[in-house]
Amino acid sequence: MAAPKKGGNAGAQSKPWRSLALILIAIVALTGGMFASGHTTPRLGIDLAGGTSITLAAVPEAGQESAINKTNMDTAVSIMERRVNGLGVSEAEVQTQGTRNIIVNIPKGTNSKQAREQVGTTAKLYFRPVIATELAGGGAAPTPSATGEGSEQDTGGDKATDKATEKATDGSSPSASGSPSASTTTQGRALTDALKADETPSASPSGAADDKASPTPSATGGTSESELQAQYAALDCTKEDVRATAGDGAKSTDSTVACGQNSQGQWQKYILGPAAVDGTEVDKAQAVLNTQTGAGWTVTMDFTDKGAKKFADITGQLAQKQSPQNQFAIVLDGEVVSDPYVSQALTGGNAEISGNFTQQSSQELSNMLSYGALPLSFREDSVTTVTAALGGEQLEAGLIAGAIGLALVVLYLLVYYRGLSFIALLSLLVSAALTYVIMSLLGPTIGFALNLPAVCGAIVAIGITADSFIVYFERVRDEIREGRTLRPAVERAWPRARRTILVSDFVSFLAAAVLFVVTVGKVQGFAFTLGLTTVLDVVVVFLFTKPLLTLMARRKFFASGHKWSGLDPQALGAKPPLRRTRRPVRPAAGPVDPKEA
Repeated sequence: MAAPKKGGNAGAQSKPWRSLALILIAIVALTGGMFASGHTTPRLGIDLAGGTSITLAAVPEAGQESAINKTNMDTAVSIMERRVNGLGVSEAEVQTQGTRNIIVNIPKGTNSKQAREQVGTTAKLYFRPVIATELAGGGAAPTPSATGEGSEQDTGGDKATDKATEKATDGSSPSASGSPSASTTTQGRALTDALKADETPSASPSGAADDKASPTPSATGGTSESELQAQYAALDCTKEDVRATAGDGAKSTDSTVACGQNSQGQWQKYILGPAAVDGTEVDKAQAVLNTQTGAGWTVTMDFTDKGAKKFADITGQLAQKQSPQNQFAIVLDGEVVSDPYVSQALTGGNAEISGNFTQQSSQELSNMLSYGALPLSFREDSVTTVTAALGGEQLEAGLIAGAIGLALVVLYLLVYYRGLSFIALLSLLVSAALTYVIMSLLGPTIGFALNLPAVCGAIVAIGITADSFIVYFERVRDEIREGRTLRPAVERAWPRARRTILVSDFVSFLAAAVLFVVTVGKVQGFAFTLGLTTVLDVVVVFLFTKPLLTLMARRKFFASGHKWSGLDPQALGAKPPLRRTRRPVRPAAGPVDPKEA
């Protein structure tokens, strides 16, 4: 009888328990991690779980109707996608509808209110010097003491820090939503005097070609002092409709009024000078937990070359002034989100805003800074709650179809492979268990959400997995037809079957990878699931199916070729057993006797 090869294959076939133990440990570990994380079911997409659908309509500015074009709409979609993904939301759909509308679908289980604020915010960001500020209800807010390096900070508020030199200045403290804390008011000085006192040169907001600071003719820019005083006096930041329109129509080169909220929930009103730095000149922003200095959550900013010079110029000018005119305000869509004050020029090209930020508020601000301003303004036309009724019906229909397909596969295996179907079914169960556990873990880990196309990908994977078993089983049966017994047939069939399985799975994985890269939205869910299950198919065949068949080949039921084993040599039409035969020994050559001749 032909014996299996010695060496690596013999060692592998003699210790199949190692592979089985390895995959069992992996299943137990992943299952334990799933229960430990508290996410015992896969996260569902909006079509299965429901969610929020937001319709945003592009609103042209005066005389800029042509700005609503395909290029700007596509850019807005891209920025909105990055913003919502920056919140840890996955499977959110952002797409255009017609020429003016954008539809944002956010799955259930995410902070839809936060997402609404992020995706629809125009995010026109400016760094403006503070000319005057006071509480919206009237009265002065406490004046913070400007502190420099090594000084005790008696306000416990914001710090604007040059990360290159790590020199801190104190300021106001942002609230939980990223808004500023108690700011300052001009004391012992009339508002007119404050406006005149701010007539110092500032960095050009438009970024002149020579990158040099250009003088601002007056603190009010294109707005007269009387108009600005009237707007400031009439501004009541405690009213939402007033806050929403504060500073409307003001250009970056104009002074303006604005509102901001402190950490005590009080609204403050501001007069702000012309923009010194544009938000587009922030190269990168990041929310960082600063444990070294105990500052807590902070927002770090890296400026572009132009932005770094402008920021150094404006902070150098503000550092020479008295509170509150040594403050600058970070203004996002007309609202002051932070107003740190400065005691020295920040020249490192990067800066850090710190204070009473929470993780959420710091990430919100860094998200806006990182992904930039939308090219268009949008208004929220409608917000609707999407039910999962339709998706649930489709899922039910898909699961029924999958169950029917699986039942047909099982029936075919039972009829055609008989005892071998036991190995195939166990392999399918192991593959299904791994797929379910991994999908449950990927939800909180990378934000993967199971949608209808993803379910379709999992159903298609049943056929891919079954195909791998059939390839191997048929190779084994071919070896038995050649006259070999089961144990050597299992080992001789494996190298050939392995090559075929790897090539087949590689083609499937390559197709899934290409589909994932070139498509968007829900189709990516199908491609991701198909690729994941293809990889798991290789793992299951190598670490479970092959070792299990090696063990079963040692059992009498299979080894003897029982008629219900699926490996009956007679039923397979096997040839007579292969036997080793000895060649006849020829006599040694020598002289021939003439008589014998």
